[in-house]
Amino acid sequence: MGAISYRNAAYPVRPAFDACHSRFWDRLASPGCWLTAAQKVAVAMELRHANDCELCRARKVSLSPYQVPGTHDTVSDDLTEIMVEVVHRIVTDPARLTRTWFDGLIAQGLTEEEYVEILGTLVHTLVIDEFCRGLGIQLHDLPVPRAGEPSGYRPEMATSGPGAWVPVLPPVVEQGPEADLWQRGANIARAMSLVPDEVRTLMDTIACHYIPYQSVMGDWTIFPNGGLNRIQMEVVAARVSSHNECFY
Repeated sequence: MGAISYRNAAYPVRPAFDACHSRFWDRLASPGCWLTAAQKVAVAMELRHANDCELCRARKVSLSPYQVPGTHDTVSDDLTEIMVEVVHRIVTDPARLTRTWFDGLIAQGLTEEEYVEILGTLVHTLVIDEFCRGLGIQLHDLPVPRAGEPSGYRPEMATSGPGAWVPVLPPVVEQGPEADLWQRGANIARAMSLVPDEVRTLMDTIACHYIPYQSVMGDWTIFPNGGLNRIQMEVVAARVSSHNECFY
C-alpha cells in the first residue's frame, strides 16, 4: 500500500497531513481489536455509500426514522446487517440517534466494543475524506485489508458510568497500559476509550488537524501550525459544528 501524498494538490499542504493520514490508512488495512481488517475497510466503503442508500434517504425526510421499514442498500459483504445499520444511521442521521436505538443494536447481537470500533473507523475515515473534498481532489483508494484476527483487547479499567452508552475509562489514567492516553481526559476523548487504539488515532488526528490534545485548554493566543491562530480556529470550528448539528 502506497503512502498518502498531497504533493500534487492545488493548494499547499503541510507534510504532517501526508504522514498522519498514511498512518491511519495503514491502521485501516490492519485487524483491529474487535473488527477484522476486511470489516474495517467495509465500514469505510459503507460510509462512502450511505448517502446513496434509498432507505436512508426515505428515513432522513420522515418524521421519525422508525416509521420507514426496509433494508439498507449495501456495497460490501463483510458486515452483518446490524453493522450496516450502525454505519448508515451514524452517517446519514446522527442527530436522531437515541439510547433506545443503541440498546436495540446490543439486543440484536452487536457488542459494545464493535460499536465503538465502528464509530472510530467512521470518524477517522470521514476526516480524511472531507479533507480531500475540501482540497477538491479525489478520495483516496481504500487499502487492501490484511489477513489476521482481531486482538480482542478490552481495557480492565473501562466501566459504565452516567451519561455514557458504553463503558469508558475513568477521567484520570496515570498508570497501566492506557497511561499514554491522558492524565486527565475530557468526555470527548473518553467517548471511545473502550477501544484505546481508537483514542490513540483520535489524538494523532487532533494534533495534525487542530492542536495537540494537551494544549486544548492552554494558551488561546498560540499559532499552532503557523497559520490560523487559536481564536480563528475556534470560530471556524464552531461554525462547522453548528452546521453539522454537533452536540457540543
